[in-house]
Amino acid sequence: MKRALKIIALLLAALIALAAAGTAWYLHGKQPQRSGTLTLTQLQAPVSVRYDERGVPHIRAQNETDLYRALGYLHAQDRLFQMEMVRRLAQGELAEVLGPKLVDVDRLFRTLGIRAHAQASAAKMDMQSPAAKLLTAYLDGINQFQSSHPAPLEFDLLGIPKRPFTAQDTIAVSGYLAYSFAATFRTEPSLTYVRDKLGPDYLRIFDLDGHPEGVLTPAATSALNGADWRALNQIARISQQALGEAGLAQFEGSNAWAVSGKRSASGRPLLAGDPHISYSAPSVWYEAHLSAPGFELYGHHQALNPSALLGHNPQFGWSLTMFQNDDMDLIAEKANPDNANQVWYHGQWVDLQSRVESIHVKGAAPIQLTLRRSPHGPIITDAFTSSLGKTPVAMWWAFLETENPILDAFYELNRADTLARARAAASKIHAPGLNVVWASASGDIGWWAAAKLPIRAARVNPNFILDGSSAEADKLGYYPFSDNPQEENPARGYIVSANHQPKPANGVPVPGYYNLADRAQRLDQRLRDDSVKWDVKTSQALQLDSQTGYSQRLLKPLLPVLRSSVTDPAEQALLEGLATWDGRHNVDSIAATVFNQFLFELARGALADEMGEVQFKNLLGTRALDFALPRLAADANSPWWDNRATPTVESRADTLKVVWRATIDHLQATLGKDSNGWTWGKAHTLTHGHPLAAQKPLDKLFNIGPFAAPGGRETPNNLGGSIGPAPWAVSYGPSTRRVIDFADPNHAVGINPVGQSGVLFDAHYKDQAQTFIAGGYVPQHLSEADVAANTRSTLTLAPVR
Repeated sequence: MKRALKIIALLLAALIALAAAGTAWYLHGKQPQRSGTLTLTQLQAPVSVRYDERGVPHIRAQNETDLYRALGYLHAQDRLFQMEMVRRLAQGELAEVLGPKLVDVDRLFRTLGIRAHAQASAAKMDMQSPAAKLLTAYLDGINQFQSSHPAPLEFDLLGIPKRPFTAQDTIAVSGYLAYSFAATFRTEPSLTYVRDKLGPDYLRIFDLDGHPEGVLTPAATSALNGADWRALNQIARISQQALGEAGLAQFEGSNAWAVSGKRSASGRPLLAGDPHISYSAPSVWYEAHLSAPGFELYGHHQALNPSALLGHNPQFGWSLTMFQNDDMDLIAEKANPDNANQVWYHGQWVDLQSRVESIHVKGAAPIQLTLRRSPHGPIITDAFTSSLGKTPVAMWWAFLETENPILDAFYELNRADTLARARAAASKIHAPGLNVVWASASGDIGWWAAAKLPIRAARVNPNFILDGSSAEADKLGYYPFSDNPQEENPARGYIVSANHQPKPANGVPVPGYYNLADRAQRLDQRLRDDSVKWDVKTSQALQLDSQTGYSQRLLKPLLPVLRSSVTDPAEQALLEGLATWDGRHNVDSIAATVFNQFLFELARGALADEMGEVQFKNLLGTRALDFALPRLAADANSPWWDNRATPTVESRADTLKVVWRATIDHLQATLGKDSNGWTWGKAHTLTHGHPLAAQKPLDKLFNIGPFAAPGGRETPNNLGGSIGPAPWAVSYGPSTRRVIDFADPNHAVGINPVGQSGVLFDAHYKDQAQTFIAGGYVPQHLSEADVAANTRSTLTLAPVR
């Protein structure tokens, strides 16, 4: 018996060993190859790839076509699953691999028209242009890798079939980039609801430029019935959730500045930038150092885009921030009561265009979706037939309506070694709106708010849903690029861009959903300090600054009222901690935790009863709320203070008493009775989420984190998220932090939030995560000596002979 048991045990051990060996062999086949020799078709000459200590490829080719074919191959071996997911998201194809829960996201993206627009744009692309030739080579490199290697682990888990990547995919991804900037879906329905359902007294706290009553009489959109509002609410909700549920990056904000030589310690310009993007695993940027005769660039690339969106070399460099201009309008159409497929346009009934698309759903039957379009744009309320109202709402979007040669723009920006060339490249960015902040070793600095800005009719306020039956929804053309906000070599010696509303060049304000001015003002306050000569270290300190003046601006009118109602000694101490708090969101701060919970309770206590649950949740995701709350705090007579659910009329003091009580009760229930444990780092954490993390327990395998996170919403170190209750999961923040001193551009520094690779178990999957959250930086090797000294392995890509 013992002998039999021993044999069985040995057999089980052997089976376990074989299974482990098989698993190891399987996973090893998924890992990137960073040494040896591989062959690629269509290469004209061998390409050398030297990998540094972070897994960044330093690619040297004999010509640019070979260079970009190699880039595509290498990008794919580190990020193929990311490429697959982002093209599926942009074109409404996620449900095919993730199942029915993503159908609503697919409906939304199909309705946006990105897929159809990309298909049409790819068909008419000039394939002989320099940008198109390099795109073709880059995509060929991706496809050669995909066809010659085992599929990524995620492909196997989800059953994703391989299919070639095309120019249509790249164009569609640029549409996703443009969509991720748009605040329209969340903001315009909420503000229109306030105006039409609550009235101008309630609208006052939102501090809207133009006319609070809008350009239309209340009757213009009062035709929206309950079903119409439900459709708009659903669009706003899905718009907010779409990118998060797919585990893909959303562009949220950014910091960038350029300092001239007269204000820098080195006497040469200095460039710093940290685009704020939602966190994911892998991160959005893929770093690569490209070199060929006549061309060199250390760039940060987005999936499926051969041109770097951020980059530098010894001669010049640039960073980006989001312009936040309003390039999307929602337009309520007047439907023909006798023909639902006609709307009133320019004095007559016109037919809606329509097309039918099929959404494939994993484990379910395909869904047929009829998509209609008015002269103003796609009818977005067609996305969700379950809540379809009687009023079709169209979307005018600059991305769909302009020529938008954005691939050419970034091709040229990657080679823009003079101020004039950088300006010309920026002028070709039509949508999404981007601030291009540029500096050169020759001494120039520049900033261009790049977008095709529409000319709207006089008195039109695009913060609201517009009336499609009048000419007020029409666009009268576009302003010339020279009218866009911009600066070149300003006398003050620096440029700062932080998503704030810029001063218009032509005197006409640019409508937009801008971020609070506090972050830009904090940066400007520091940069204008004549006692500081800026260098890499001082710029790093500014990027990591966790202070904001917003808290004191909001609390100042409320503290006297709160002091009169807070009587518990322990709570009085917390209140006085807020009163003396300097706004720094350090991980050991208790005041930061109390303030951010109070901020949410203030919004909920004052606004939720009037807005209703759905509209209030949508409002929490808007920048309009950030502007509204300080104005509400300062207005003791605002109608928002009254709770409509009670028969009495509450005052500001009454509501603040409830808000404070809710703040303390929630923090005690969530973080414990002892307020000494309410530290910001305990309540505010960062986890880099993978698209498969929604399926437990895969989150334990693929996610990276959590980490106690410093910084906060609209601090320079902008690790934040929507206003909400504790605990707070950071959803966006610096996607990289770069600093380049053009006195020594070979020693620029930066950081990736997680790592260069998107391949699970690879050494570079998460090797920078701890350094990033601690505020560290790593070198970005550019000179031949530094690349050689830091090469860890060499891969040769050879032509097929």
